Amino acid sequence: MLRRRSTAPLFLALVLALFAPLTAAAAPEPTVTGSGPAADVPLEELAVTTTQVASGLRRPIDIAAPDDGSGRLFIAEKRGTVRAYHPDTGLAPEPVADLTDVVDESGNERGLLAIVPDPAFPEVQDLYVVYSALPDGAITLARYGLDDGGLEVLLAQEHAEYSNHNGGTLAFGPDGYLYWTIGDGGGAGDPFDSGQRLDTLLGKLLRIDVSRTCGDLPYCVPQDNPFVGTADARPEIWAYGLRNPWRFSFDPADGSLWLGDVGQGRWEEIDHVARPEQPGANFGWSCREGFEVFDEAQCAGDADYTDPVFTYSPQTGGCAVVGGRVYRGERYADLLGGTYIGTDYCSSAVWALRADGRGGYRQAEIGRFPTQITDVGETVDGEFYVVNDLPGGLHKVAFERQRPTCALDIASTTWGGGLTADLTLTNTGSTPIDGWTLKFPLAMGQTVISDWNTDLFQGSDMITAANAPHNAVIEPGESVSLGYLASHTGDVSPPKRATLNGDACTLTASGRATG
Repeated sequence: MLRRRSTAPLFLALVLALFAPLTAAAAPEPTVTGSGPAADVPLEELAVTTTQVASGLRRPIDIAAPDDGSGRLFIAEKRGTVRAYHPDTGLAPEPVADLTDVVDESGNERGLLAIVPDPAFPEVQDLYVVYSALPDGAITLARYGLDDGGLEVLLAQEHAEYSNHNGGTLAFGPDGYLYWTIGDGGGAGDPFDSGQRLDTLLGKLLRIDVSRTCGDLPYCVPQDNPFVGTADARPEIWAYGLRNPWRFSFDPADGSLWLGDVGQGRWEEIDHVARPEQPGANFGWSCREGFEVFDEAQCAGDADYTDPVFTYSPQTGGCAVVGGRVYRGERYADLLGGTYIGTDYCSSAVWALRADGRGGYRQAEIGRFPTQITDVGETVDGEFYVVNDLPGGLHKVAFERQRPTCALDIASTTWGGGLTADLTLTNTGSTPIDGWTLKFPLAMGQTVISDWNTDLFQGSDMITAANAPHNAVIEPGESVSLGYLASHTGDVSPPKRATLNGDACTLTASGRATG
C-alpha cells in the first residue's frame, strides 16, 4: 500500500497496534557490511582529540548522515529543528526541517530526540523523527517529508506524568527494519513497573517495518518479532528491561547491538548483544541496575537477564551514559577498527571497549570529549563527530597512538573472602612525575579494608589512590610500590583499566590463591 501523510497526529495507532492483524512481509535476511580485521593496538595506547567545526547550535541532540553523496550531516536541535552542516560551507543558516509547532520541549529531557534518514535517501526525501509531542509530551514517531514538510505520525506512546526518561535513538537495523528505544516513563525507581512488563512500550527497544502498512496501521509488525502472538504483549517489542536507553547503535560489520542505558544512581551500563541473541533480550531493569538487584519484587526466578559488558558508578563524576558507536571507518582503522567508543554526559570521559576473544572485554579510558556530549554520530564513511548540549557545538573526532607514560603491575593473592593486591607503578615517560593520583575500578563486591604507601579512597567501585609524602616523585624509568587489602564476595579479578593523573596506564596482572 502507498504510504500516507497527514498533519494530524494519529494517536489512534497506539490502540490499533494491540488489535490489528499481525501480518507483514517475510523477514528480510540481515545484511552487514564488510570491514577489515579488527585493530590490535592496545587500548591504553589510544588517545582521542576533538576539533570544533561549528557553533551556534541550540541544544543539539542527534547527528544523522544522509547517504546522498553530499557529505552533509543533519543535526537535530531539541527545540524541533534540523540543521545541515557541510565541512566546506559550515552550518547552514536555515533549517532543513522545522517541527517546532508540534514539539514539546518543556523540561530538560523533552523535545526533538532523534532523527534518521530513510534508507532509500535521496530518492525518498524522508526523515524519521522521534519527539515529545504537544500538548502532553507523548513520545511520537513520525515520518517527515523534506520535500514538502508533510508529517505523518506512525506511533505514539503516552508520557504525560513525567518529563524524563524518554529514551530516543532511531536506527535502521541490518534487516532494514526501524528500531527505536523508549524510556520507562520517568520519575525514579520505575514507578509504573514498565521495565519488565510486556503490555507497554515504555522501557523497550522496538522493531517495526515502516516501508509498508498493515490494516489500519501506518506500519507493519515483523512477523518474527519475539512477542508476536504472546497474550497481552505489544508485538512491536524487540527487547525489554530498559530504564532510559538514550543511545544505541548496530555494528555494521556483524549486526551486533551496543546500547547505553542510563542508571538510577548507582550504575551506568553499556550492553553488547550479538545478533542472534537480540530478539526478546531482557536487560534487567527494574529488577536489576547493572549487576545489582534494584527491586527484588520485579525479579522473576526463571528470567534470563542479559548482563552489561561495562558498568561504572556515576558517584565518581558521571551522571548519564551517552553510549556511542563501533568505529568502522578507514582513516583510523589500523588504530581502532572494531573498537566501541562511548562517553558520559557529565564526566566527558571517553571509553574504548573491545572484545578480547575470550568472552570478556578490554577497556581503557582514552581521554575526554567536550562537556555535555549528547550524541556520537558518524559520516557515511564511518568517521566520528560529536555534538554537545551546551554551549551547542559540533566537533570532529580524531584518534592517535601515543606511548603510555605509566605502567601498573598488579600482583594479587586471594583466599577465602579476602585478597591483597601489591601494585608497582612505573613512570614510562621521559619527565619526572611530581605528585600523582592513580584511579582504577574494582570488581563488583571488592571492598578495601586497608592500604599502604598511598592515601586511598574508595567511592563505589572506583579507587582513587594518591601519593604518600615519601613517594610523590617518580623519576623516568623508576617505580613506586603501593597496595591494599580487600574483602570480596567471589569476584577476585584485578582492575581492568587505570589512569595516572588522567592518562591511561599499561596494565599487567598476576595472582595466586591460597587457603
